[in-house]
Amino acid sequence: MENKSKENNMTLEFDAKSENESLARIAVASFLTEIDPTIEEINDIKTAVSEAVTNSIVHGYNEGPGKITLKCKLVCNQYEKQDTYTVSSFITIEIKDLGVGITNIEKAREPLFTTKPEFERSGMGFMFMEMFMDDLYVESKLHNGTTVCMTKKIKNNRK
Repeated sequence: MENKSKENNMTLEFDAKSENESLARIAVASFLTEIDPTIEEINDIKTAVSEAVTNSIVHGYNEGPGKITLKCKLVCNQYEKQDTYTVSSFITIEIKDLGVGITNIEKAREPLFTTKPEFERSGMGFMFMEMFMDDLYVESKLHNGTTVCMTKKIKNNRK
């Protein structure tokens, strides 16, 4: 059995403005097209990206000025055996801000917890990210920002 691996990377930096949340969603969805994901996989990933970007804008920068960096890494492993092969692909998405940071990551990841109840925030952002992605890692330092790293396996089989 022969293993071929292919990798593709993307980096996008944009202003921390709510109107750029859709840009992030569309950029990631477009980036995924080369591995032929299902509509459900695309929607899951777009939802997780939306939640992470919105958290950066609302909580990281308190809806003030700032920059958000979105990095995507797409890895496609192809396993061949005679005339057939299977493809195992995954995407890793990193969303980083340089905002205020998170005081208590464990508390922030609890369902329904929000630091902005006055803005009718549901406190479900991290829960949605965990629900729609296979892996979620959050790193944050006070006054130095937050990085959210998410991974999802794309279940594609090509003939």
